[in-house]
This record gives sequence, C-alpha cells and structure tokens, in this order.
Amino acid sequence: MKKHYLALSLIFLTVTAFGQSNFYRLSGGIGGGGTYTFTDVQQGKYGYAGAMYLDYYLSPFITTGLEIQHGILKGKDHKGEDGHQKAFSNSYTTLTANVKFRAGEITDFYYSDFLNYTKGFYLGTGVGMVLNNNDAVRVQPGTGYIFPGNSKAKSLIVPVNVGMDFYFPDGWGEIRYILNINYQTTMDFGDNLDGYNSPPPFKNKGNDIYNFLSVGFKYTFGSKGITSKTIR
Repeated sequence: MKKHYLALSLIFLTVTAFGQSNFYRLSGGIGGGGTYTFTDVQQGKYGYAGAMYLDYYLSPFITTGLEIQHGILKGKDHKGEDGHQKAFSNSYTTLTANVKFRAGEITDFYYSDFLNYTKGFYLGTGVGMVLNNNDAVRVQPGTGYIFPGNSKAKSLIVPVNVGMDFYFPDGWGEIRYILNINYQTTMDFGDNLDGYNSPPPFKNKGNDIYNFLSVGFKYTFGSKGITSKTIR
C-alpha cells in the first residue's frame, strides 16, 4: 500500500509541477519611436519620442505600470489654404499609469503554436498628465494677429495601447527578456498639444490627439510569482 501511495504522490507532484511556472513580478525597460499629431493645426507632422517603463505583473499576462515619455510633437497649416499659417513644435513630457491585459491570460497556448506566438498580444489603457513646452507661431504673418493659447501647460491625458510582447528565456528557461512593439493613441483633455486655443473663425476640432509607435526592450526581475500555466 505504501508503494501505491508513493507512486500516486509522485504522479500528483509531477502533474502539478508540469502545470505550474514561476514568473518575475517586475520588469523595467526603455523604448523609442515616432509620433504623429491630430490637432487644431491642419496638418500633423512626424516627430519622435523615447520612453521608460516600470511594470508590476499581477499574473504573467496582466500588468499595472508606470510610463515616462518625452519627445517632440509637430504640426503646421497647409500653405495658402486658409492663411492662418499656424505651426508648432512641442517638447512634451508625459507620466501615465496603465493596465494591460494579454491574450495569454485566457488562451490555452501550451498546445497551440499560434496561440503561443500570440500570447503576448495585449490591449490597455491608463491615465496621466502631459507637460507641454510649445514653440508655436504666436503672431500671424501679414496681419499681426496674436493667436491665443498656452505655450506651457499641463493637462489630463488618457492613452490607449495596442501591442505585442515577445518573450525570451534565460539559460534556466525562465522568461527574462521581452521585446515590445506598441501603438499608443493619447487624448489630451486640456486641448494643449498644439498650444492654440483660437476662437472662430479658426477651426477647433476638439481634443488634441497624438499617436506613438514604438519598439522597446524590457528586463524582468524581482520576486517571483507562481502561475498554473506552463510558460514556454
């Protein structure tokens, strides 16, 4: 009987071990890419930005995190279209808190190569602040009209993220390195990204928005959690 109990115990422990994995609770990293604006200035332009990330893993596929972003946002009017001749270059900084939910949380990826490759696909959102430092055209050429607005302002923002994490193990088989591709759309509820707050007849299309397409690298560390899913 003892032998039977021993055999059953070994089977139970083997199955339990097979169905569990450790994961690091923290990751930090950096990234960078291009920006594009949608503001009250007619034509958005491409800029650039860098970012720093710190994430806490509630599970291997659900995170809360902080992101600091700094870069350049640009835009200008089309020449000769309405004569406003607005243009701006905004050296901006954001600090946001976010949450991200990845596909691996709800998929059984161990038995499917496709689900395994896509387990890092995620959706996320958050809230934070933007600090604007705008070098904007304040005086309309030819008329002397002074465009109203704030060159330096801070306001509430809400980012929406869509992206993919690609996981790479260390020599012990634990996930330690993450390559990240992220597309972020951020709405500024203060409408200050372009530095303009002009009344009619100037167009005001609503809240300013910018997009940020980035590539990043993250490194996992800290204490470990246990998940019931086998991560490979």
